[in-house]
Amino acid sequence: MAERSLMLVLHDVAPETWPDYRTFVEAVDALGQIPISWLVVPDFHRRNRIKDHADFRRLLDGRLARGDELILHGCYHADEAPSPRTPRDWFMRRVFTHEGEFYPLSREESAKRLRHGIALFERNQWPLHGFVAPAWLLGPGAREALAATGLTYTSDPGHFYLLPDYQAIDAPGLVWSARSAWRRGMSRLLSERVLQRYQRSPVLRLGLHPVDMRHEFSRRYWLDLLTHLLADGREPVTKIDWLDRHVLASSAAA
Repeated sequence: MAERSLMLVLHDVAPETWPDYRTFVEAVDALGQIPISWLVVPDFHRRNRIKDHADFRRLLDGRLARGDELILHGCYHADEAPSPRTPRDWFMRRVFTHEGEFYPLSREESAKRLRHGIALFERNQWPLHGFVAPAWLLGPGAREALAATGLTYTSDPGHFYLLPDYQAIDAPGLVWSARSAWRRGMSRLLSERVLQRYQRSPVLRLGLHPVDMRHEFSRRYWLDLLTHLLADGREPVTKIDWLDRHVLASSAAA
């Protein structure tokens, strides 16, 4: 494996978001054998039950056959809990995001939703190693529930965390807020700063969202950046492949 790796990560993967991603994924496939990490939502906003979409499940089967990774990404990807009661919770759940599903949940409810997602993967015989919470937000109850699942890792924008102890591993990532033109402009500036800072980092993650695909400016940026990083010698890998070969193997040897 090359000293510098690259991960292409698609967030919020569901039947209704696949049309956003389709053209981009086709363009990536045309570049060669580039594994993709897919963050799969079992029932996106309670209107996209993957179990009801056989064609979409076959699509994901095919991606696994190509060497991609499927990762559990919440259950409904929607914060349906009672209204926040503290200023901090109000900021996290109403300003930072409206989709931090696992931020306000109890351990019991978190465990229930995690079991629901894990069961989906088991029914479809999809290997499952990782969980990423919507908006990367895990409340105390969710952290406890996730630690008990037997999964290998979770992550946030800057780190991997090995479960069950949440051992942190630096893994810088780029992500955009693409809902408006000014956000897209700021996201590009911030991304360039991150790239400059982490140019020699052993791993770099590109975290894409469906809204990025709806604007030529952001969609073209991601494809051009991917092409540039590949030409610069970064090797594309999935999350679990990188962890297996760089972290988990080292831990076992120790």
